[in-house]
Amino acid sequence: MNTGETSTAIGIQRYGHVAVVEMRRPPHNFFDLAMLTQMADAFEALAADAQCRAIVLAAEGRSFCAGADFNRPGEGGKRVPARQLYQQAVRLFAAPKPVVAAVQGPAIGGGLGVALVADFRVSCAEARFSANFARLGFHPGFGLSHTLPRLIGAQQASLLLLTGRRIGGEEAQRIGLVDLLVPQAEVRAEAMKLAAEIAGGAPIAVQATRASLRAGLAEAVREATEREAALQAEHFETEDFVEGVAAMTARREPVFRGR
Repeated sequence: MNTGETSTAIGIQRYGHVAVVEMRRPPHNFFDLAMLTQMADAFEALAADAQCRAIVLAAEGRSFCAGADFNRPGEGGKRVPARQLYQQAVRLFAAPKPVVAAVQGPAIGGGLGVALVADFRVSCAEARFSANFARLGFHPGFGLSHTLPRLIGAQQASLLLLTGRRIGGEEAQRIGLVDLLVPQAEVRAEAMKLAAEIAGGAPIAVQATRASLRAGLAEAVREATEREAALQAEHFETEDFVEGVAAMTARREPVFRGR
């Protein structure tokens, strides 16, 4: 094992031909621009590393990723424009090495978008998945308007996106959101096992096959996030958004007024 580099929010470890990129903002791994940039930098560095043939995307703490950190401002104390966040998301989707996500806990909102960067998701019954944007008063982001229906079909994606409901690991596996369901304590080990199996293939052939299967995905995510960011910018100015965030913070039902 080589512990490799560690940044403020992201750690990288190498185990033979498998690299683990770990989110290190426990307990919930809320992301901001710096964290996404560090993650994209890690993916691109591993793309240039011939010894790395597969990546496990993992997380410290209770949650895999609970979405964007609304309380972490950018320069000048202002909200970071969604477009800047999503530029890093596009970099993640464009990275060429196969990715297995070890989803040991909740993947919520933008955190679900992070989980969908991966080719495969290994999870557990205790995990929770939610595209909860409608419950917060704004349009989905992180490319989910494209990636979620691509993965689980338009009907199931519409159900999750329009209701904002949470589903557990068993339901997520049933609809195709999760590939392998294992005991919670074994999530990372099973993700490593799958990544090692992928890394055991001929790397040129594996990457070429993956590129064929994901042809146009990064470009589609770029187009989707441009539309999402524009709509989110409008929705962030509404009373409903203020109410949605307040209700989430207070752990109560929101009362939306359509303005």
